[in-house]
Amino acid sequence: MTEGSGGSVRVDAWCWAVRLYKSRSQATAGAKAGHIRINGVRVKASQPVKIGDEVRVTITFPGGAREHVLLVKQLLVKRVGAPLAALAYEDRTPALPPKEQRAAPVFARERGAGRPTKRERRELDQLRGIRGVSRSQAER
Repeated sequence: MTEGSGGSVRVDAWCWAVRLYKSRSQATAGAKAGHIRINGVRVKASQPVKIGDEVRVTITFPGGAREHVLLVKQLLVKRVGAPLAALAYEDRTPALPPKEQRAAPVFARERGAGRPTKRERRELDQLRGIRGVSRSQAER
């Protein structure tokens, strides 16, 4: 089978095997960026993970980030199907609040509104906190 016979497995390989990342190189990059923690400590990609360890993985996506809290129950060396991968850990990730209680995006555009004009884009950038050089600033 794909189980480790005891001992440990590299944390990047384990995160890839249980399908937290789509590729092994993404898992390695996540560890280098500090998105993977074992028992509360930031780790390198080669750090071994053992049964009973708590692994916290922060997954970023365009809308924000989500932290997954997993308790290692089984060591996997090779990638397995989703049903088998789910048996390799206990998911302790806190549930998301209901959609009604989540903060609404500040700068949502109506669907089908088309491409924003230059003025609208500058207003959106200002809301997001992105600093661009405006014409009045360039003249100073």
